[in-house]
Amino acid sequence: MESKIAKALNMIFNPVAVIWSNKKPQNALQFKEGKWGCVMWLFANVAKGKTAVFDRKTYGCWGGGVGLGFGNKYFDFPGGIECFYYFLSSGNKNWEKGKKVAEKIKPYVTKEFFDEFLEGERYLKSPELVKKFVEKLPIMEVPTEYVIFKPLKEVNPDEEKP
Repeated sequence: MESKIAKALNMIFNPVAVIWSNKKPQNALQFKEGKWGCVMWLFANVAKGKTAVFDRKTYGCWGGGVGLGFGNKYFDFPGGIECFYYFLSSGNKNWEKGKKVAEKIKPYVTKEFFDEFLEGERYLKSPELVKKFVEKLPIMEVPTEYVIFKPLKEVNPDEEKP
């Protein structure tokens, strides 16, 4: 499939098509089940010509799962959605539930994640603001097993609908 906009802009990288499918593409990049990764890492690879695939067990991180349309994965965050609110803002180190969860997950997570869990990513000022932000997100469940990122030029419009 050709993009007239991409052609007019003389883009260096490929526009990326997002496709819902029940068929998994062969040789696509994919995170290992249960392993953390950033969806944007794979997006960048697709812009350079690769294909990537995600499913409900291989979406990388909680935000990636939400953004890809696999439902509200923030409920699956260690300690639940409340710990996520603290994680994205002020951190979990100053409230009792967060401290308890931190001790439970410490043996199973990287030092970097553990530190960020406690200190917070500081995207928003407070857990309350994160909660309001999350409540306004258009969280959805895609109707297919897979979400595929593919260079637009490789999409066959007779078989795939981006």
